[in-house]
Amino acid sequence: MSESVKNNKAPLILLSFNLFIVMVGIGLVIPILPFYIDKFGADARTLGLLVAVFAFMQFLFAPVWGRLSDKVGRKPLITIGLFGFAIAEFIFAFANGLWMLFLSRILAGTFGSALMPTAMAYVSDVTSSEKRGQGMGIMGAAMGLGIVVGPGIGGWLAEYDLSLPFLVAGIAATIAGIVSVIILPESYSKEKRESDARLSAGEKRDNQFVVMYKALKSPVGFLLSLVFIMSFGLANFQSIFGYYTMQRYDYNPSEVGLIILIVGLVGTIVQGGLVGRLTKRFGEEKVVTSALLISAIGFVMMTLATGFTTVLLTTCLFFLGNSLLRPSLNSFISKLAGSRQGLVMGLNNSFLSLGNVAGPILAGIFFEINIHIPYLFGACIMLFGLILTKIWLARRKEQMEATL
Repeated sequence: MSESVKNNKAPLILLSFNLFIVMVGIGLVIPILPFYIDKFGADARTLGLLVAVFAFMQFLFAPVWGRLSDKVGRKPLITIGLFGFAIAEFIFAFANGLWMLFLSRILAGTFGSALMPTAMAYVSDVTSSEKRGQGMGIMGAAMGLGIVVGPGIGGWLAEYDLSLPFLVAGIAATIAGIVSVIILPESYSKEKRESDARLSAGEKRDNQFVVMYKALKSPVGFLLSLVFIMSFGLANFQSIFGYYTMQRYDYNPSEVGLIILIVGLVGTIVQGGLVGRLTKRFGEEKVVTSALLISAIGFVMMTLATGFTTVLLTTCLFFLGNSLLRPSLNSFISKLAGSRQGLVMGLNNSFLSLGNVAGPILAGIFFEINIHIPYLFGACIMLFGLILTKIWLARRKEQMEATL
């Protein structure tokens, strides 16, 4: 690619906006979905499936889109992702049956997964090795901001009409797609694609499940299983939260959105300003185990909350634990990954996606039995992860001492 494109910040800014739009679209669903499906007479089990099918399509298609972008370039995949995501949002807004809601979530997961990995590859194309971390940080900040403000925007717009947030997200994604078609330059030239294809010719590629199974037997295998537990707990909490507060406290979308907005901001502050200091002082091992315990306590305390203030405090407690856990666990994994950073972080994302699939499904099933069971089960899962982590760390310490 030309040096002018590589030194131009405009593509990076545009990509950041694109990712922000998609993450807002994903986030605004959280407080509204329980109220939206209630119009169709659906239950918590259906809610769990709607959340899970989105994550499952991401899990299936993210590697497919990533490989396709290596063949046809980044720009086509980014624009397809935006327009596909817009169509999904419009379908959701005008749905007149559950099948349309599922169709919308399938399309949103499929096309949303086209945008994210391709955008990250685009960043690698348009930044030098020295500035790549900065570029990825900008992308991550845009995504984090989108998922934080999305629920607040969704809850506010839903006060006027439950379908309005999805219309707004669809229009915004359409505009972003049109702007990308017109002004976004291709970062991965045909010559570079052909050159890279020759270098990788003959490489054997196992399917995702085979790669994940092999990874579980590697030195980072246990930590990847911990990623699944973490993701499972968060998805279990988030997917049923709106339905839980609607049934137990009779909250409306704006109240649910406000809570998620506040705890999202707390999580962002913790990840940005606290995790680094704690891991530097105490090490990843202690931060990970402490975060698992805090998350478990947050799950249990949620069932004891009696009103808006206590719901907000207990939810903040859970998100505090999860916000400490994710970056410290990623740091721990990165240290053990050695020279295989790309492969291991890709696997990290795969286990994260599987947790996002399993969590909502089980939460919906358990909610139908008793509304408190999803959170009590989540607490058990976090405590189980804590016990396993303690055992794994003890064995690892013994192995390291034996080699001295």
